[in-house]
Amino acid sequence: MTQLDDVSAAERSELLRHLRHELRTPINHIVGYSELLLESAEELSGEARGVLVPDLHRIDSAGRELLSEVNQLLDPARGSSSIELAQACHALRVPLNAVIGYSELLLEEAGELVHSDVRADIEKIRAAGTQLMGMVGTLIELSGEESSGRAAPGPGTVSLGHLPSRELATGVGAVSLAGSLLVADDDALNREMLSRRLTRLGHAVTLAENGQEALDFLRQPGGTKFELVLSDIAMPGIDGYDLLRVMKTDDALREIPVIVLSASDDVESVARCIELGAEDSLGKPFEPRLLWARINAALERKQLRDREAAHLQTISRQAAELAEWNHTLEERVARQVEELEQTNRLRRFLSPQLADVIVSSGGDQLLQSHRREVAVLFCDLRGFTAFSAHNEPEEIMRVLGAYHLAMGELIFEFGGTLERFAGDGMMVFFNDPIPYDDYPARAVRMAGAMRERAAHLSIDWQKRGYDLALGIGIAQGYATVGKVGFEGRFDYAAIGPVTNLAARLCDAAAADQILINQRLYGIVEELVEVESIGTLDLKGFSAPMAAFNVVAVSM
Repeated sequence: MTQLDDVSAAERSELLRHLRHELRTPINHIVGYSELLLESAEELSGEARGVLVPDLHRIDSAGRELLSEVNQLLDPARGSSSIELAQACHALRVPLNAVIGYSELLLEEAGELVHSDVRADIEKIRAAGTQLMGMVGTLIELSGEESSGRAAPGPGTVSLGHLPSRELATGVGAVSLAGSLLVADDDALNREMLSRRLTRLGHAVTLAENGQEALDFLRQPGGTKFELVLSDIAMPGIDGYDLLRVMKTDDALREIPVIVLSASDDVESVARCIELGAEDSLGKPFEPRLLWARINAALERKQLRDREAAHLQTISRQAAELAEWNHTLEERVARQVEELEQTNRLRRFLSPQLADVIVSSGGDQLLQSHRREVAVLFCDLRGFTAFSAHNEPEEIMRVLGAYHLAMGELIFEFGGTLERFAGDGMMVFFNDPIPYDDYPARAVRMAGAMRERAAHLSIDWQKRGYDLALGIGIAQGYATVGKVGFEGRFDYAAIGPVTNLAARLCDAAAADQILINQRLYGIVEELVEVESIGTLDLKGFSAPMAAFNVVAVSM
């Protein structure tokens, strides 16, 4: 084995740092009265034995290992060199930490299950371990050697490059937050004890034996979403440094905080961990309450970052939605203006309800020229020409305003399509652009309602000396229907003999008469009471036309 005197000062310095790293392990344990407690365990209750005996056996086994190491490596007869003494210190620390950790667990878990004498003996184990831990530190100082090189293994010695891993000492502590934690440590004892303490504090804990297994857990599809990683540094294969390096270059893992638990407390090691992206670094052995505080702080920061990320994501999404909305706003406004204009155009000859239906259904197609069977109604006021010749324009407009309002309400009510009105004359047709199965009945019923409205209006007209009365003509037949006009001024018209016939029947109607043709009467016969007026010679028709006066309509 290479001796301290055989290496340079720089190598001795490196070796001393390595020894210090290996001795400051993550667990505070020791040996004491384990055999005595095991001998008296039969006197305890079954529940107390279940808690105490497994960990007491672990402490007893570690104590026997301590005794063996002391007898072999610290034997004065061997004349151990300084480097051998340092190696012995490391060999002592492994079982020593196990003893301290399990004794502290027993003090926490025993509670009221055991009497004070048993707790006192467990406390003696912990105190003896603490005292021995201080002695190990003294032994390092007494070695009096510093080296930066690693000692080569020799017969009967332990290789410094392959020293066993350590366990984390835990203590009484509490955290206000609980999370999903991943613990990476190559020592099973360390993992088991740290897991027990973290679980008792409310954390969900997953254990990994090395850095590669930790990465496998972190990348497992559909696996646990970890909120914090606790990692040792010295692990076979992917060590703690490599684990940090991989996590912080992986977009899916880089936001998961990592607390490094390292036996090395030198500035270089801590700085390297922070530079690689560690959230925090804690030297071993550590005060357990300090670890819980670091865990709590890391979880708080993680949750804050998650909330900030979610908030930024929401802002980003809203910004994208706003940009899209702004991008299409002009198009939507133009479309809505077009629809509004179309609606307004349609409302000139349709009821508002029908106009809205046509626009909402992409209704321009409904307004294209086509052939349709319709009922056409013409009406105007008898005596209106004489009335217009003898009255002021303002009075004429007043009379027409009341007349148009009364008749227009009925057109909308019965679903008619107003083609046009000129002065006192109106043309309305039914069954287009919205079809109705009962459109003939709608036409004659609206005519009856118009006659009643006109009768009410005539009361006022007669008081003013106006001799006005309504005449109506209705015809049933086929027409060509569609938009007519030019850009900016369209009407919706029905063209064909049926419209001419309805107009001529209206001309022939006397005051308060509703004249209908033979075809329409055949359809609404059961709905109306009529009187035949024979045949009429109507302008534009080569043969006389049979006509009927509707005396009453069943509403």
